[in-house]
Parts: sequence; C-alpha cells; structure tokens
Amino acid sequence: MRRNAIVIKRQDNVATAIQDIPAGESAAVGVEEESVSIKVIQEIPLGHKLSLRHIDKGEEILKYGTVIGLATRDIEPGEHVHVHNVESTRGRGDLA
Repeated sequence: MRRNAIVIKRQDNVATAIQDIPAGESAAVGVEEESVSIKVIQEIPLGHKLSLRHIDKGEEILKYGTVIGLATRDIEPGEHVHVHNVESTRGRGDLA
C-alpha cells in the first residue's frame, strides 16, 4: 500500500497528507512500520491534517506527540483538520 499520509507518533490523532488526497478516497496512513486505511470525507491538501478517529469538541489535537490545538467542534474520522475546526494553543501569549 503506497502511503499518502504519515503519523509521527503513535498517540497522534491526526495524520499529515504527503500529497493531495481527494474526498472519497482512502488515505494510506503510515504509522511507524504499519499502514492503516482511513476513508477521507473531505479533500485534504498536501501538508494538511486529517483526523484518524472521532475527536470531541474541546479535545486536544495531537501531532508529533504534542498538543497543537483544541477541537472547536466534533471532528469525524477522515475529516480535514485545520483552522475551521481547531483553535491553536501554540505560541499564544494569552494562554501563558
């Protein structure tokens, strides 16, 4: 299976697209030596994130094994994860 998205740390709940992934296709996600398939429900542009599982509103978004933001609404598996459904928690002086 040719990978078109990668996960850096096993605990991450998002993957990063390493090529454009059209809606309706399955993403072949590389998780260490393993590959898993996730049905993509929205187009995922190169370099953008997709959800690996259901993420509840308010739940932490994990990438690189690190919290990068909070879900502003429920996010479904295969959904595009970006500024429209995530509030960043990185580099914000107001959260210090």
